[in-house]
Amino acid sequence: MSKLTIHQKPKHKRRRSSHSFSRSVSSLWQHVVNLAVGKPSEQSKKTLRRLVLAFGLPLVAITLFHLLTGLLIDPAVAQDAAAPAAAEPPKMDTGDTAWVLTSAALVLFMTPGLAFFYGGLVRSRNVLNTMMMSLVAMAIVGVTWVLWGYSLAFDVTLAEGQTFAQGIQQFVGGLGWLGLNGVAADAPDPIGYAATIPHQVFMVYQMMFAIITVALVSGAIVERISFKAFFWFIVLWSTFIYSPLAHMVWGRGLLGAMGALDFAGGTVVHISSGVSALVAAWVLGPRKDWMSKPVIPHNVPFVLLGVGILWMGWFGFNGGSALSAGSLATVAFVATTVSASAAGLAWLVAEWLLKGKPTAVGMGSGFVAGLVGITPAAGFVTPLSAIAIGALTGLACFFAVNLKAKLQFDDSLDTFPVHGVGGTVGAILTGVFATKAVNAAGNNGLLYGNAGQLVTQIIAVLIAAIIAAVGTFIILKVLGLFMELRVKPEVEDEGLDIYEHGEGAYGEEIRGEIAFAKTIDQ
Repeated sequence: MSKLTIHQKPKHKRRRSSHSFSRSVSSLWQHVVNLAVGKPSEQSKKTLRRLVLAFGLPLVAITLFHLLTGLLIDPAVAQDAAAPAAAEPPKMDTGDTAWVLTSAALVLFMTPGLAFFYGGLVRSRNVLNTMMMSLVAMAIVGVTWVLWGYSLAFDVTLAEGQTFAQGIQQFVGGLGWLGLNGVAADAPDPIGYAATIPHQVFMVYQMMFAIITVALVSGAIVERISFKAFFWFIVLWSTFIYSPLAHMVWGRGLLGAMGALDFAGGTVVHISSGVSALVAAWVLGPRKDWMSKPVIPHNVPFVLLGVGILWMGWFGFNGGSALSAGSLATVAFVATTVSASAAGLAWLVAEWLLKGKPTAVGMGSGFVAGLVGITPAAGFVTPLSAIAIGALTGLACFFAVNLKAKLQFDDSLDTFPVHGVGGTVGAILTGVFATKAVNAAGNNGLLYGNAGQLVTQIIAVLIAAIIAAVGTFIILKVLGLFMELRVKPEVEDEGLDIYEHGEGAYGEEIRGEIAFAKTIDQ
């Protein structure tokens, strides 16, 4: 491991988007005024149609699905967590163990899927570097999670009669499980996270979430961040952002004590990675040729392959979060499927209506948006509510992606519009659609008479976003004291694959390979 050296970081000019944002808001306001005074132009009518699609249809969908879920809900959908206390404590179960081990493998498989998804979206000269930024998370977090990450996320000391932590352990776990000390392979955890599976199974399942979460951040900063900087970013971010957030939500910490519902990672995974991606893109600035050259995906089949792998892995992501092979896992599995389908359909129709052509990348992005949106709600909502959440999240992410383009903000692969916005919408809608009829261990949401749950979800979203934003900013600024965050301009021109890794993706001889070979000879 090379020694870090202090040096003065040169200032990079960043293109500001404030003027563009002001023009967009002013233009939208003018269209609204034209409609109000009865003098609509064609552009104003087009804007009205977009506003109706963006806001009117979701409101209709919420009302419709509320009625349907109220009429058709089965009060015995998933009662794993609601079963009366047994006369004897639960025992280790081989079926539950097998399901969670399988789910852990599925979640790990999502990271290579993400590599294909991201890799297909970039230019061919950067595909290996982009995929490496996902795969290296498997290497780093797979080690740090064992050494200290798991302990910081889930080790907690509870006094007799306490359910949630007190003091500093409201925010971060303890050090008792460093190096997996006391984490048994033949007994469940002593806290009560998962009573029917070995402690090490729970640990390795949670490891897979930590791996893919930090890999998601890379999508906003590909084609310009140095691999060395991202390597150290993974180490610091997974330690100081991911582990505390996981502890606060799932490790008997602050957000769990507040009653925030996050079945599989809306706040912990998607809001944290999406907001961090937004901050990282702002700190690094746009790519050198951003807005001066068309940047189009170099391999759409890679993108679709990645979407398929992600969707498959998401069954372990959401279904495995039940931590048992029962009806609750079934609820999450079904919700995952129908939400993704609804979001892909909503994105496809919106793109078709507003842009004239449905695209493969658009539909794939819609599927991912639906998977993101249902993640916090998967174990708390009915199938019909899952369809509503998917459709609403798909539309929200579609408009977020288009707004980002208008604001000319260089989040390279739309990480914030899909994961940040999608995770936020999903977490908030969990507070709308959640029902104890599905999972008695959860809570009722707004549509089932509990407006307070919606408020709790919004507070949890804000806390997660602030922690991710502030933490990411500090980490990048500290790293900037020790190394260049960006590659040199000529490396951006030639491609990061050759200069950062010494290899090309497709074997063709390009100018960058020749230049790299000359540097080796010298």
